Amino acid sequence: MISINLEKKLNTYQGKHLLKVFVEMETGNLVKISGPSGAGKTTFLKMIAGLTSPDSGKILVDDLVWTDTSANINLSPQKRKTGFVFQDYALFPNMTVQQQLEYATNDQNWIQELLAFARLEPFIKHKPSQLSGGQQQRLAILRALAIKPKVLLMDEPFSALDFKTKKTLIQELKLLLDKNSISTIIVTHNPKELEALPGKELFIGEEE
Repeated sequence: MISINLEKKLNTYQGKHLLKVFVEMETGNLVKISGPSGAGKTTFLKMIAGLTSPDSGKILVDDLVWTDTSANINLSPQKRKTGFVFQDYALFPNMTVQQQLEYATNDQNWIQELLAFARLEPFIKHKPSQLSGGQQQRLAILRALAIKPKVLLMDEPFSALDFKTKKTLIQELKLLLDKNSISTIIVTHNPKELEALPGKELFIGEEE
């Protein structure tokens, strides 16, 4: 079981807002998050990953406390073992596809399974600048999965993909997540694109 209950004050171009989110999910399940721009969806993911601290709240993952502001507990990102797919990919520019994955794991069998899943085997010696936007996005997803994360966080992970590639990748991602029982939280601006992925839906709005 994963329980997340967080609050954080945000300063946006629309003014000050309170991000207040409560969600519970069974381990291995999926939550799809949508909401208006500036509501704090990416900030929410960063708080789960430990990259940003909440003003108050608690994160409990399988009986392990990741964050508890009342007890002054805030695990480092490394100890949380989250996989994060950033909106801008955040790939290492001087590393090849193979090296990006080897940076995350030494498990060559797992690397080969991921490459086959994303159909990137022909590009293992390519650097990000030699890949299309869609290929870069698939690589970013693979790198996040490579560590076999406790929780996979995805920020607009399919935005650079054409409809056909997006549909195929979403279907295959579902199989991969189910097979490995990876708890997943996905932020999207287009909830309809995730209809093929069964899971809880959460809308993050803005509160004064």
